[in-house]
Amino acid sequence: MRLSRKTDYALRVLMTLVDRWGRGPISMNELAKMNDVPKKFLEHIMLDLKSQGWVESSPGRAGGYVLARPPERITLGQVVRHFDGVLAPVGCVSISHNEPCSQAATCRFRRVLLDIRNVTAAHMDNATLAQVARTDPVADREVFRLELVGGDGI
Repeated sequence: MRLSRKTDYALRVLMTLVDRWGRGPISMNELAKMNDVPKKFLEHIMLDLKSQGWVESSPGRAGGYVLARPPERITLGQVVRHFDGVLAPVGCVSISHNEPCSQAATCRFRRVLLDIRNVTAAHMDNATLAQVARTDPVADREVFRLELVGGDGI
Protein backbone atom coordinates (compact mmCIF):
# COMPACT_ATOMS: atom_id res chain seq x y z
CA MET A 1 0.00 0.00 0.00
CA ARG A 2 1.24 3.45 -0.88
CA LEU A 3 -0.57 6.59 0.25
CA SER A 4 -1.29 9.28 -2.29
CA ARG A 5 0.07 12.76 -1.68
CA LYS A 6 -3.49 13.94 -1.03
CA THR A 7 -3.97 11.33 1.71
CA ASP A 8 -0.58 12.14 3.22
CA TYR A 9 -1.45 15.84 3.37
CA ALA A 10 -4.92 15.14 4.78
CA LEU A 11 -3.44 13.02 7.56
CA ARG A 12 -0.83 15.69 8.37
CA VAL A 13 -3.51 18.35 8.71
CA LEU A 14 -5.79 16.10 10.75
CA MET A 15 -2.95 15.38 13.18
CA THR A 16 -2.34 19.11 13.55
CA LEU A 17 -6.04 19.57 14.34
CA VAL A 18 -5.87 16.73 16.88
CA ASP A 19 -2.95 18.45 18.59
CA ARG A 20 -5.06 21.62 18.78
CA TRP A 21 -8.26 19.82 19.86
CA GLY A 22 -10.26 22.10 22.10
CA ARG A 23 -8.00 25.14 21.59
CA GLY A 24 -9.87 26.93 18.82
CA PRO A 25 -9.53 27.21 15.05
CA ILE A 26 -6.36 27.41 13.00
CA SER A 27 -6.16 29.28 9.69
CA MET A 28 -5.67 27.70 6.28
CA ASN A 29 -2.39 29.61 5.89
CA GLU A 30 -1.04 28.30 9.17
CA LEU A 31 -2.13 24.73 8.40
CA ALA A 32 -0.43 24.90 5.00
CA LYS A 33 2.78 26.32 6.45
CA MET A 34 2.99 23.96 9.45
CA ASN A 35 2.42 20.87 7.31
CA ASP A 36 4.40 21.89 4.22
CA VAL A 37 1.32 21.62 1.99
CA PRO A 38 0.66 23.88 -1.00
CA LYS A 39 -2.23 26.15 0.01
CA LYS A 40 -4.23 25.67 -3.22
CA PHE A 41 -4.01 21.89 -2.84
CA LEU A 42 -4.92 22.14 0.84
CA GLU A 43 -8.07 24.10 0.01
CA HIS A 44 -9.40 21.09 -1.94
CA ILE A 45 -8.38 18.68 0.81
CA MET A 46 -10.13 20.77 3.46
CA LEU A 47 -13.33 20.76 1.39
CA ASP A 48 -13.12 16.96 1.24
CA LEU A 49 -12.49 16.71 4.99
CA LYS A 50 -15.41 19.05 5.62
CA SER A 51 -17.73 17.05 3.34
CA GLN A 52 -16.96 13.94 5.41
CA GLY A 53 -17.87 15.75 8.62
CA TRP A 54 -14.34 15.46 10.00
CA VAL A 55 -13.60 19.21 10.12
CA GLU A 56 -15.57 22.40 10.53
CA SER A 57 -14.64 25.90 9.45
CA SER A 58 -15.48 29.32 10.75
CA PRO A 59 -15.04 32.59 8.83
CA GLY A 60 -13.29 35.78 9.86
CA ARG A 61 -9.99 36.88 11.32
CA ALA A 62 -10.26 34.54 14.28
CA GLY A 63 -11.74 31.77 12.12
CA GLY A 64 -10.20 28.70 10.64
CA TYR A 65 -10.53 24.95 10.98
CA VAL A 66 -11.19 22.58 13.87
CA LEU A 67 -12.02 18.90 14.15
CA ALA A 68 -15.77 18.38 13.93
CA ARG A 69 -15.63 15.04 15.76
CA PRO A 70 -13.61 13.80 18.68
CA PRO A 71 -10.31 12.31 17.44
CA GLU A 72 -11.37 8.96 18.94
CA ARG A 73 -14.10 8.75 16.31
CA ILE A 74 -11.95 9.13 13.17
CA THR A 75 -9.72 6.28 12.02
CA LEU A 76 -6.82 6.15 9.60
CA GLY A 77 -8.77 3.54 7.64
CA GLN A 78 -11.66 5.95 7.08
CA VAL A 79 -9.35 8.71 5.84
CA VAL A 80 -7.26 6.49 3.57
CA ARG A 81 -10.33 4.85 2.04
CA HIS A 82 -11.95 8.24 1.42
CA PHE A 83 -8.96 9.66 -0.43
CA ASP A 84 -7.33 6.56 -1.95
CA GLY A 85 -10.29 4.20 -2.24
CA VAL A 86 -8.75 0.94 -1.04
CA LEU A 87 -6.33 -0.58 1.41
CA ALA A 88 -5.74 -3.72 -0.66
CA PRO A 89 -2.26 -4.04 -2.20
CA VAL A 90 -3.69 -5.37 -5.50
CA GLY A 91 -7.11 -5.34 -7.14
CA CYS A 92 -7.67 -9.10 -7.03
CA VAL A 93 -7.99 -9.03 -3.22
CA SER A 94 -10.05 -5.83 -3.01
CA ILE A 95 -13.73 -6.02 -2.16
CA SER A 96 -14.83 -2.54 -3.20
CA HIS A 97 -12.53 -2.13 -6.22
CA ASN A 98 -12.11 -5.73 -7.26
CA GLU A 99 -10.17 -6.39 -10.44
CA PRO A 100 -10.62 -10.01 -11.52
CA CYS A 101 -7.44 -11.80 -12.51
CA SER A 102 -7.18 -14.66 -14.99
CA GLN A 103 -4.78 -16.42 -12.59
CA ALA A 104 -6.93 -16.18 -9.44
CA ALA A 105 -7.82 -19.88 -9.37
CA THR A 106 -4.19 -20.98 -9.42
CA CYS A 107 -2.35 -18.03 -7.87
CA ARG A 108 -0.34 -19.02 -4.81
CA PHE A 109 0.84 -15.58 -3.69
CA ARG A 110 -2.69 -14.18 -3.70
CA ARG A 111 -3.11 -15.71 -0.19
CA VAL A 112 -0.21 -13.59 1.12
CA LEU A 113 -1.66 -10.46 -0.48
CA LEU A 114 -5.07 -11.21 1.05
CA ASP A 115 -3.45 -11.61 4.46
CA ILE A 116 -1.66 -8.28 3.97
CA ARG A 117 -4.98 -6.65 3.08
CA ASN A 118 -6.68 -8.08 6.16
CA VAL A 119 -3.91 -7.13 8.58
CA THR A 120 -3.56 -3.65 7.06
CA ALA A 121 -7.32 -3.00 7.13
CA ALA A 122 -7.65 -4.20 10.73
CA HIS A 123 -4.70 -2.10 11.86
CA MET A 124 -5.85 1.04 10.03
CA ASP A 125 -9.47 0.65 11.13
CA ASN A 126 -8.41 0.34 14.78
CA ALA A 127 -5.98 3.27 14.67
CA THR A 128 -7.89 6.37 15.72
CA LEU A 129 -6.44 9.83 15.31
CA ALA A 130 -6.36 10.08 19.12
CA GLN A 131 -4.27 6.90 19.43
CA VAL A 132 -1.90 7.94 16.66
CA ALA A 133 -1.42 11.37 18.24
CA ARG A 134 -0.17 9.71 21.43
CA THR A 135 2.64 7.87 19.65
CA ASP A 136 6.16 9.14 19.13
CA PRO A 137 7.41 9.97 15.63
CA VAL A 138 9.36 7.18 13.93
CA ALA A 139 13.13 7.68 14.03
CA ASP A 140 15.26 6.90 10.98
CA ARG A 141 17.10 4.23 12.98
CA GLU A 142 13.80 2.33 13.26
CA VAL A 143 13.15 2.52 9.50
CA PHE A 144 16.64 1.40 8.56
CA ARG A 145 17.13 -1.41 11.10
CA LEU A 146 19.52 -3.89 9.52
CA GLU A 147 17.34 -6.94 10.07
CA LEU A 148 14.60 -5.30 7.98
CA VAL A 149 16.75 -4.20 5.06
CA GLY A 150 16.91 -7.51 3.26
CA GLY A 151 15.65 -6.54 -0.16
CA ASP A 152 15.12 -3.75 -2.59
CA GLY A 153 11.79 -1.98 -2.52
CA ILE A 154 11.16 -2.02 1.23
